[in-house]
Amino acid sequence: MVKYLDNNSGFNMWNANKTASSNDKPKSRLGNFLWWGILFLGTWWLFSMWNAPKNVPVPTDTESAIIATDVSNVPAHEISGNKITANAQGLRVSNIALNDFAASAKADDNACVTLLGGDGDFIEVGLNATGTTAPDAKTVWQDTGDTMRWRNVDGVVFTRSITVDGYLITVTDTVENKTKHEISFAPYARIVRGDKSNSAGVATGAITNSNSKVHYVDWNKMSKKSYAYSTTNGFVGFADQYWETIAAVQSPDQTIRAKSIGNKYMTDASAAAIRVAPNDTGVFTTTIFAGPRDQRVLDAAATTIGGLDETIDYGWFWFLARPMLWALNILNSFVMNYGVAIILLTILLRLLMWPLTRKSYTSSIAMQKMQPELQRIQKLYANDKARLQLEMMNLYKTHKTSPMSGCLPMLIQIPIFFALYKALLVSVQMRNAHFLWINDLAAMDPYFILPILMGATMWLQQYIQSGRMRKDAPKNDAMAATARMMKWLPIIFAVMFAWMPAGLVLYWTVSNMFGILQTYIIKKQLNKK
Repeated sequence: MVKYLDNNSGFNMWNANKTASSNDKPKSRLGNFLWWGILFLGTWWLFSMWNAPKNVPVPTDTESAIIATDVSNVPAHEISGNKITANAQGLRVSNIALNDFAASAKADDNACVTLLGGDGDFIEVGLNATGTTAPDAKTVWQDTGDTMRWRNVDGVVFTRSITVDGYLITVTDTVENKTKHEISFAPYARIVRGDKSNSAGVATGAITNSNSKVHYVDWNKMSKKSYAYSTTNGFVGFADQYWETIAAVQSPDQTIRAKSIGNKYMTDASAAAIRVAPNDTGVFTTTIFAGPRDQRVLDAAATTIGGLDETIDYGWFWFLARPMLWALNILNSFVMNYGVAIILLTILLRLLMWPLTRKSYTSSIAMQKMQPELQRIQKLYANDKARLQLEMMNLYKTHKTSPMSGCLPMLIQIPIFFALYKALLVSVQMRNAHFLWINDLAAMDPYFILPILMGATMWLQQYIQSGRMRKDAPKNDAMAATARMMKWLPIIFAVMFAWMPAGLVLYWTVSNMFGILQTYIIKKQLNKK
């Protein structure tokens, strides 16, 4: 987008006219006073917010006891499916390995991505009972293979079955009330984890769904404040850049919370109590999703956990990011390489914008041709602003252009750039995707080859489009000053993009190369006329 800010662009023409028009305006002391007053108040407010006391969540004794519970005496067994393998230990599930995703891009590393694999990390699914005793995290169940069974002193029988289907784990608790009085059971689910993963541009931390609305609470906010929601149905969990761990209690009237407890983070959902009559049976179901933040996977899982398909944050330009990601996956299904798919997607986007780019370049040529006449008018009517504006408008009409005509492609590229940036950040397919010397398109180029190519192609495109700035240009000329400043942008952008995902830098580099070719073709076409 920077290439549209060269010395012949509409932006610089507008900037030059604004500078010329403002030279004769008297400076207002009142305006300066107000400006410095606003700046002072803003600085004071930011300083106050920075030093304000934080509302740090205070863990209750019960919450601290939950995290500190020793479950080493509870037998553990493995649960598995075609997508995941996990560890089930009484009420808790942990060490969920995603079989299809390698932990790193190293060829000799056979380890899989593991969710809730840290010390003391777990999902706990259970029941709070009124009128009797329900199993807790330290309860030792009788394991019969497909199910677990436990009987309390009152004769109430609890049976638990755990099934795995894809990335979904379904926990079903059956309660047989063999007493002579009514008993109430309130199902709950909680997720506790210690590690936190941050990613610039992607919402990570606690994720909840209450009243059909998804809420994100990042790690820092949880460290300062507790969050609670009331809902008929919903889910709780944690989201990383590429993975989600979600628990949904299939029971109405829930209270959902997210907070920090010491060096741990916890989200939980507690549903309203359900009565089980004497000699009757109650069934309680909780579904766990542990898998990638892949839109296709989430869409399929959303048929079981409603709202799960809305948990990816595509940013402000989601209406562009989602189709781009879809197109990228389609292209990859043909070429079988995401680097090549990014190149093809970039070319398709630039072809779609070809008419606008051509119009912008044509306008830039017209602005360059009218530059001597424009400078003459500015000098001739320097003291008559109304006449100056009128003559300038007539000049634009004569050359069939306008000061802002060169800015349209730039404005269109801004949402496209940010949408693609977001799409590449949330795309789990980019992770560990290989392209030439790059082992992971979601990470920075380890050799900085792409950022250097991007900076070089940006400079070349800028040079071809704007030409060399005249050495004898007046130092106080706004356009000349802007052009001198713009020549440093390729270096600035190369340094800035050096630590960005290689897939995004690849897009920008290919876009620059296409722009160079496009400029050459348009120039050749215009010279024939």
